[in-house]
Amino acid sequence: MLFNIVNDRRVHDIPIINIKSCRVQSRKIFPSREMKMLAQSIRVNGVLQPLMVRKLDAGEYELISGERRLRAAVMCGNRKVPCIIMRCRDDQADVYSLTENINGCSLNCFETAEGIDNIIKTYDLSRFELSKRLGISQAELSDKLDLLNFTPEEQDLIIKYRLTERHARNLLRVEDIIKRKMILSDVISKGMNVTQTDRYIDSVLNENKENNQKTTLVIKDIKILENTIRKAADTIEAIGIKVFTSKKENDDSIEYVIRIPKQSSQQEKSA
Repeated sequence: MLFNIVNDRRVHDIPIINIKSCRVQSRKIFPSREMKMLAQSIRVNGVLQPLMVRKLDAGEYELISGERRLRAAVMCGNRKVPCIIMRCRDDQADVYSLTENINGCSLNCFETAEGIDNIIKTYDLSRFELSKRLGISQAELSDKLDLLNFTPEEQDLIIKYRLTERHARNLLRVEDIIKRKMILSDVISKGMNVTQTDRYIDSVLNENKENNQKTTLVIKDIKILENTIRKAADTIEAIGIKVFTSKKENDDSIEYVIRIPKQSSQQEKSA
């Protein structure tokens, strides 16, 4: 068993005042409407699913899973909540908490990515080891971590307008941040689904590729021209005439100048 966690299967009513929040809380957003609905359910039916906690010193407990239920119970004015007590190490508790949140779909994609990143850094776990503990493939874990390449502003927009993780992964194909923000704005304003977003990004990337190819051809043409001018100057110098060449780059053009002294021409005529 990956976690090697021992559970006390009995349900204990533990005072809320004795429960501390999880040290590594992955979930950052608790929508007000969602919390009010959960609180109302608890008022009517009570806490139907026990929270997971582990015992600390001095009669205190640390929450492992059930942050939403705990907060909603506080909103209801409850003094105690039903809990199952687990015995586990720090790293086991944090991984278990993240796993519960991922499986329960209670985290957005960026909260999941931050949770994974925090555990890797805190416990110096390899991606391979953590992927086994979370029950996901190493490739999927890497895809989730890649989402941290978005700026905080981009993350806020993606969450605010309820774009999916697949939207986000498509957007990451655009490496230029400024261009990516423009595309994100278009995706939001036009309400594009995942397929439309994918096609739109394809068109932008293909256009950029074509422009880069044209630029490359122009640069190649310029180099050919430079070589031609240099060979012409070498040919003139080969017959004993000194040639002076210069090159000047402007914003929209490149200027080449070849100067042949008149004195050299006259000397050639007299000879």
